[in-house]
Amino acid sequence: MRSSAQTARRVIAISIIAVLTAGGAQAIHTGVGGDANNDGDVALAGCTCHAEEPDNSVTLILTEVPHRYVPGDTYEMVIQIIGGPDADTTSHTGGFSMRVSSGVLAASVGSESLMYNWEDDPTTLTHTDSGSKEPDRTWQISWTAPEEATGVVTIWLAGNSVNGDGVPSQLDRWNRLSALIDEGEFGGTRTVFVGNGDIEPPAPVEEGVDLHHMGAGMRAHWLGLLGFAAVVIVIIFCGLMLRYGFSRHYEGRSNLLRLRIKHQRRGDQ
Repeated sequence: MRSSAQTARRVIAISIIAVLTAGGAQAIHTGVGGDANNDGDVALAGCTCHAEEPDNSVTLILTEVPHRYVPGDTYEMVIQIIGGPDADTTSHTGGFSMRVSSGVLAASVGSESLMYNWEDDPTTLTHTDSGSKEPDRTWQISWTAPEEATGVVTIWLAGNSVNGDGVPSQLDRWNRLSALIDEGEFGGTRTVFVGNGDIEPPAPVEEGVDLHHMGAGMRAHWLGLLGFAAVVIVIIFCGLMLRYGFSRHYEGRSNLLRLRIKHQRRGDQ
């Protein structure tokens, strides 16, 4: 009887250790890439170790994406994840895995400690341990366009928003997106995102709108009012001149006007 109980406890303990070990092997807070989840490249397949399907409650945003690229030029972009579980600012909050079909990915200047090329592959980028602790879940990256005649380049990006407990589960959420960049003359940038867009804006600090936020400084505001008042005064002055300036008492009137007034006095038409 005692032997059976000990065996049962041993089996349970081994099972728990196996589950935690497997989960820890997949929940890599030091970055992820390649076929880490046995579902294909993570940037394309997504963070399936946390959940099988993407979740649109997580909005994944990639800003400053060029419409077209000039071969050899470098473009700065920003990855941001909004939504999912509340970020634990004392632990891991999220991460990403990115891949391009051509060109070179790198961390922006000043962000080198937050991301690196997975397995030294310049076409992939993922977060580091410190990068997974970004409280705003934002990473600044750069992409150097490939050589001429490469054609259309595809970007794949997967990002997850985690609660920081270190255990992969469906409590953590993820999403993925892709974008195409054609070769040609630079034509500005755009924002690419995926998710339901249900993002609650921050509450205003105080009611009312500051004139400076409306695009007009206080001096410009008063100058505008003075200009408006000057226009009104000019209009009133012109009206008075038209009404009384050419009356019969005006000494500079012409002979024709003087004769007409005389006829009106006499009643001759």
